[in-house]
Amino acid sequence: MKIVFAGTPDFARAALERLLAAGFQVPLVLTQPDRPAGRGMKLQASPVKQLALERHIAVAQPRSLRLDGKYPQDAAAARAAIEATQADALVVAAYGLILPQWVLDTPRLGCLNIHASLLPRWRGAAPIHRAIEAGDAETGVTIMQMDTGLDTGAMLLKERLTIRGDDTTGSLHDRLAVLGGRLIVEALEIAACGGLHPEPQPDEGVTYAHKIEKNEAALDWTAPATVLARRVRAFNPFPGAATSLGGDAIKVWVAHVGAASADGAPGEVLAANADGIHVATGQGALVLTELQRAGGKRLAAGDFLRGFALSPGQVLDAVVPSKEVR
Repeated sequence: MKIVFAGTPDFARAALERLLAAGFQVPLVLTQPDRPAGRGMKLQASPVKQLALERHIAVAQPRSLRLDGKYPQDAAAARAAIEATQADALVVAAYGLILPQWVLDTPRLGCLNIHASLLPRWRGAAPIHRAIEAGDAETGVTIMQMDTGLDTGAMLLKERLTIRGDDTTGSLHDRLAVLGGRLIVEALEIAACGGLHPEPQPDEGVTYAHKIEKNEAALDWTAPATVLARRVRAFNPFPGAATSLGGDAIKVWVAHVGAASADGAPGEVLAANADGIHVATGQGALVLTELQRAGGKRLAAGDFLRGFALSPGQVLDAVVPSKEVR
């Protein structure tokens, strides 16, 4: 079976690696254009492009696939490249571009998407973050037959995965990436035998995983500690939960719920020691155990306190200064 692959980040790279290991022919990869990244803001190829170049696979990086859009020349070149492959299917994983109807209609088996949620829950851009933030007990991967809607296509395969109590978006992403790679191989092998049976998504249970914005990182200390603990996990590694003290931004990378009751105003430091920094919230206390200040490294609470004095009675701010913590 011949596959065109469309994807950009590490989640997609894991799927492409699995497809290649399973012996599928991948004559063409579509990925986002190179973007500035790092402290020097040099152009950097996506993880998928890097793998494709390593495996000597042709790469196309159109800015759009809309023939009537802003970049019709990009779209026309991509169309010619896709049609030339005579691919059986196009596999999509976190690609980042909307696929117009001509793309959906080109491969014999259509376009199959690897989506990191149990559809119809968490359609959209950030399903892993939102599942953790919402306190979901489980998530999973759905292999979906793509249509023109936002993750509305028929479901082909689905497998559940438990969300652990200490899962961050980073750790859950890695497990879902492995699962997604395995499921897409299974789906294509079944499709080759004509054995896939598309199941329409139900109308009930639809939720949307809206894109994560940097301004969501600020910890609102009036929220319950349970909610804040989930946000810390959900925003690790991006954008990183944050607070501040006296104008100094602080990232909070690891935290857990402390005492059920906390006698203090929201944001007030109740205790600060090597075990963690205990902060009063709208309900209960949040214990911060790994932090980072601007220009510094991620440190355990005890090490952080050696270079950043915090004492009971001080109040952390829910408004984070514009200076970024890197």
